[in-house]
Amino acid sequence: MQTVILCGGMGTRLREETEFRPKPMVEIGGRPILWHIMKYYAHFGFKEFILALGYRGDVIRDYFINYKLRRHDFTIELETGRIDIHRRSDGEDWRVTLVETGDAAMTGARLKRIEPFLRGDRFFLTYGDGLSTIPIDRLLAFHRSHGGIGTVSGVLAPSRFGELAVEGRRVVRFSEKPRIPSRYVCGGFYVFERRFLREVSADDSCILERDPLERMAASRELFVYLHDGFWHSMDTYRDYLFLNEMWQRHERPWALWEGEEDG
Repeated sequence: MQTVILCGGMGTRLREETEFRPKPMVEIGGRPILWHIMKYYAHFGFKEFILALGYRGDVIRDYFINYKLRRHDFTIELETGRIDIHRRSDGEDWRVTLVETGDAAMTGARLKRIEPFLRGDRFFLTYGDGLSTIPIDRLLAFHRSHGGIGTVSGVLAPSRFGELAVEGRRVVRFSEKPRIPSRYVCGGFYVFERRFLREVSADDSCILERDPLERMAASRELFVYLHDGFWHSMDTYRDYLFLNEMWQRHERPWALWEGEEDG
């Protein structure tokens, strides 16, 4: 199965980091958040990706074109331009297709425009700015079990504000990023049958999360996989700082590959 990642938004709420690069290329622990997402899917064995590009897509293109050069020692002959890579590790055995979907396209239009590059009858879809510990294998098994067209992941979103537990005038507990109890929101990490593509159009104004998903819900073809574990999107500069602070503290619940690579 292929994994489609929407990478084309402008990230206006993270302008401190996205003025010169797309949001999926904003780094956590020295690596683009896009790399973290791809690494997570690859941990479960899903290593074929389609990236729907838009705003500053050339930054993502350049990153993957030069991926090996970034990770390995090499010798270059300046006169001929020949490059010999001195392999230090096998690196990622991913297959990555990069598709230009337009600066102005909404999420549904981006999905429709990558359709020619999709193989098979089922695919994953997610956003290029969210991290989670959703078990991808169980998500897929759930999708297969219900027989509907689509599955969305329901997650407990962290609050944007610190939560106070108060007794009288005294604060007895302060939680910086509490999760909202019993309130699930869409966390992305979708699974769709290919026939869902009939519901979206290539018109720039087509928004995946509006008419297409609303129609699916109304026709009872949309199911939800509930996840009570870690999920966090990088919407704002505060989120950027928070995720990087987690990384520095070695609180990396999504980085399942770390234990894998350590043997």
